Amino acid sequence: MAPKSVQAAPEISADDPRHAARATRTAGRQMRSRLLDGASRLFRERGLPGTSISDIAAAADAFPSQITYYFRTKEALFVEAACREMLYLARATEQAALQAHTPREYTHALVETVTATDSVAFFAEALTLTRRRQDLAPLVERTIERLHSEGARAYAGQVERHGWRSLRAPEESSRRFWAIAIGVMVEGHAMGRSAEDLCSEMLRALGDQATTPAGADSARLRLVDDRDKPDGEGSS
Repeated sequence: MAPKSVQAAPEISADDPRHAARATRTAGRQMRSRLLDGASRLFRERGLPGTSISDIAAAADAFPSQITYYFRTKEALFVEAACREMLYLARATEQAALQAHTPREYTHALVETVTATDSVAFFAEALTLTRRRQDLAPLVERTIERLHSEGARAYAGQVERHGWRSLRAPEESSRRFWAIAIGVMVEGHAMGRSAEDLCSEMLRALGDQATTPAGADSARLRLVDDRDKPDGEGSS
């Protein structure tokens, strides 16, 4: 029997309306991203009152009318930029903690990443803004829900992977972590504390999140010690 021929999907002509619509959507996403990038930098440097729509447009090589088209108001852009930076930070903390072998190393990696930037303080400003602008609250609520759910998922995965004993449910640990992070960062930035001081304070407030099974630490120490010895001198 002769093999059935496979027909390739027809190419979309540049004149096809679908091509134009796709190109428009792509251009729109790129413009929104540029505006958010420029706005994030300026808002963090100057704050909301010190940043104008014209400043943001110039930083993004855009027109002021494009800001109002995509975000409606400067305040809405501020909140979306802060929420995006917070989710970027959450992703970075997860990546930083992947190499941790003990609960203490895991917590240190998370805290050091969080306190190394002002993303949490930026997000806290957005929280304050939504108290007066309830129309912007849904985006903040969705961001917080993602922080909690993705943090719980990442923590549960590490606990299962290493066989740790968590002192709290993953969902509770995630909510507690971000609540402490926001409190420590807001207070610390208001008082001009250094990143090192913020890190120490957050570690103190968090305390232990999990423990290792009995004997796990000593077994790991023996393994590291054996690897450091010359060939033939390892434990038998």
